[in-house]
Amino acid sequence: QVQVVESGGGLVQAGGSLRLSCVVTGSIFSINTMGWYRQAPGKQRELVATITSDSNTNFADSVKGRFTISRDNAKNMVFLQMNSLKPEDTAVYYCYADAYYYSNYMGDYWGQGTQVTVSS
Repeated sequence: QVQVVESGGGLVQAGGSLRLSCVVTGSIFSINTMGWYRQAPGKQRELVATITSDSNTNFADSVKGRFTISRDNAKNMVFLQMNSLKPEDTAVYYCYADAYYYSNYMGDYWGQGTQVTVSS
């Protein structure tokens, strides 16, 4: 059973910072891509940032220069540092990971989400 658990969301004023954390547990051997997506009310879920096991990163244009992503491969954790937050960053943020058991692809796994609210 693979579990994905996020933490670190909350309420912050515009211009402030938050750091999201995510840990993946269970019977897995490795994770290739980890990342963060978000979904605002009435909108589709969208990519925020991803990072591969060899640290290649990808960011949505809307967060470039403000958000950074990092991971701890030994602990199966991924982090999202969010700076200069804007009200439009308000959303539920979901952690994502693709898990492998040795070379066998197990599937994509998602957390339950953590709310980030940025007040103006």
